[in-house]
Amino acid sequence: MQTYPAAPHRPIEWKRAWKALQVLIDDPQRTEKVFEIAEALSGNSFERHFQRFAAHPDGQRLLEERPSLLDMLRDREALRALPPGSFGRTYAEFMESGNLTPDGLVEADVMAERPNPPEPVDPNREFFGDRIRDIHDLWHVLTGYGMDEAGEAANLAFTIGQIPTYGIVAIVLTAGVIGPKDLRFTWQRYLFRAWRRGRGAVLLTAVRYEELLSRPLSDVRKLLNIEPPEQAHPEGVVVANREDLLGAPAAAGGGVH
Repeated sequence: MQTYPAAPHRPIEWKRAWKALQVLIDDPQRTEKVFEIAEALSGNSFERHFQRFAAHPDGQRLLEERPSLLDMLRDREALRALPPGSFGRTYAEFMESGNLTPDGLVEADVMAERPNPPEPVDPNREFFGDRIRDIHDLWHVLTGYGMDEAGEAANLAFTIGQIPTYGIVAIVLTAGVIGPKDLRFTWQRYLFRAWRRGRGAVLLTAVRYEELLSRPLSDVRKLLNIEPPEQAHPEGVVVANREDLLGAPAAAGGGVH
């Protein structure tokens, strides 16, 4: 098995992350701030997750073959030609419903403010980082969490279960604190269940999504050990915009099923 020497230690940039988090709270549409927060607070977490990915047999294979998941996700015509209910077709319908493209995350990543010149990144880690970025919306489909503010918070909570980093934890904790409150902690418990779903799944960073797009979404969830939405959230998937999260309790229903 090929091994990869550890990358140099990276300090955590708390001040930079706090400023970016304040901007994101004021305007949740500033997606690039998510990337900035994650980068500022990443420390050595990215390296730990890369090493885990590289040690996995499927991760090794991905590093050797370097498939372009982004190119496959860009091919909307091919995805739409897949069978109804398939993973890839559901993804295409999800993206079309929000007028989204996979390049949107690429652009947000590029727009993230980086006050210091970026350190050179070797091709293996660059491939891994790009792949994590590109699977974000695939995880929306796998989890059933929507593209609204509640769905993004839940999808990030799910992400913590897979690739915990201080940056994503800070965003989800903020969502839990400023979100709707009641004596049963409904919203906070919802985010906890989203985290638990991610924790219970297989190592999703090493999954060969390219080979699963044509399969039924329900089968893919079972293969990856991801609880279906109706099982993880029997009361319904939360759908709420920013005003709902900051004011009245969020409504249940909807989502990607």
